[in-house]
Amino acid sequence: MTTTDSHLPSDFLWGYATASYQIEGAIKEDGRGPSIWDTFCEIPGKIADGSSGEIACDSYHRTHEDIELLKKCGTQAYRFSLSWSRIIPLGGRNDPINEKGLAFYVKFVDDLLAAGITPMITLFHWDLPDELDKRYGGLLNKEEFVADYSNYARVVFKAMGSKVKHWITFNEPWCSSILGYSVGLFAPGRTSDRSKSAVGDSSREPWIVGHNILVAHGSAVKIYREEFKAKDGGEIGITLNGDWVEPWDPSNPADVEACERKLEFAISWFADPIYLGKYPDSMIKQLGDRLPQWTPEDIALVKGSNDFYGMNHYCANYIKAKTGPADPNDHAGNLELLMENKAGESIGPETQSVWLRPYPIGFRYLMVWLSKRYGYPKIIVTENGTSLKGENDLPLEKLLDDEFRAEYFRGYIGATADAFTKDGVNVRGYMAWSLMDNFEWAEGYETRFGVTYVDYKGGQKRHPKKSAKVVAELFNKYIQKA
Repeated sequence: MTTTDSHLPSDFLWGYATASYQIEGAIKEDGRGPSIWDTFCEIPGKIADGSSGEIACDSYHRTHEDIELLKKCGTQAYRFSLSWSRIIPLGGRNDPINEKGLAFYVKFVDDLLAAGITPMITLFHWDLPDELDKRYGGLLNKEEFVADYSNYARVVFKAMGSKVKHWITFNEPWCSSILGYSVGLFAPGRTSDRSKSAVGDSSREPWIVGHNILVAHGSAVKIYREEFKAKDGGEIGITLNGDWVEPWDPSNPADVEACERKLEFAISWFADPIYLGKYPDSMIKQLGDRLPQWTPEDIALVKGSNDFYGMNHYCANYIKAKTGPADPNDHAGNLELLMENKAGESIGPETQSVWLRPYPIGFRYLMVWLSKRYGYPKIIVTENGTSLKGENDLPLEKLLDDEFRAEYFRGYIGATADAFTKDGVNVRGYMAWSLMDNFEWAEGYETRFGVTYVDYKGGQKRHPKKSAKVVAELFNKYIQKA
């Protein structure tokens, strides 16, 4: 448990995070073009409750409400993402810019700054313009995708670079690659499983997509550093997701070794090229020629391309090594992810999300692991939070008393303070997921992650939960007074 003598530095930046498709709604308004998620949601059976982001939290029409909510929560910063197809409806470098879409975000940034809230912008949170997927295969096409993404990034830097000092190029490329092109759970839903999709190759496509995202990230960072950073003075990095690991059988060296491999397949796949200039040996060994080769030009773009490490983290798993050769479609490192260990102990309590079991000390362990492997980089936690089992079915007064989520934040924010104070981890910011309940991708609206309840049937009214107050109190306690 966290001890009272842990603290966070006086310049520590904390706030909340959201993403465009999960909150905005207004998918056909003011010239916005469709994204791959609009298209994916129209396919029957892809979203748990058959819903979509068509209305979501209606944030496109409620920016003032969202800013009031941020102020009420005592928030210093707000991480949000831009809808590429709102800014360039068809997405491409020779396609027209939608001035209304761009103006919406410029005004939102101005309004945040006027309210004393620091904006942190994610350029890409999974909602690729659908036209680019149809035109050339989207993320599978390195030359076209990198050129179009670089153009989009430049348009945005030009419009907002002087006002926004914290930029994230991509949110969780693991999810785009694996869930979008291997498992088929996320848009565009490509997979080798023909019961789910008529197209896709789980053994090759995810590795191509991950590679192309890294090159696009490096290209956007080069543009920012060469054309904007000197005058605008901001910072730019990528956000990677990764959960902690414990061996299923601590006395079995194969399980212990598999833990390291799991972290490499989930995190180092992207972080090693950025910090070390190569893919992890474990991935090269298992994937062989299915893992794309680095050209000197591409790795020069990618290596050294993070001003900070964006860290998304939620939970932990027990890891059990598999015996025998890896399945060609395996993406985890030839191992099993389990919720109970050999002794029958659970890694943490159940939540509404099948994949999420809280284990706060794992957050601290992972920060230390990242710091040692990558030379103690500046870390900004860009997402951390939890769903709550059965929350959607609770009466309002019970739902607002979300003690389980409050306890989650006590553990995880405490672990952040411990990592900073006791382990020398250079963690400088924390954005909780999420400001409000929203469209939880393939899980639809049944799963809630917000510190604010959104009444989808009652006109999208926002009701802050107990956890919103607790998060503010925690940072008030841990952040040293300047």
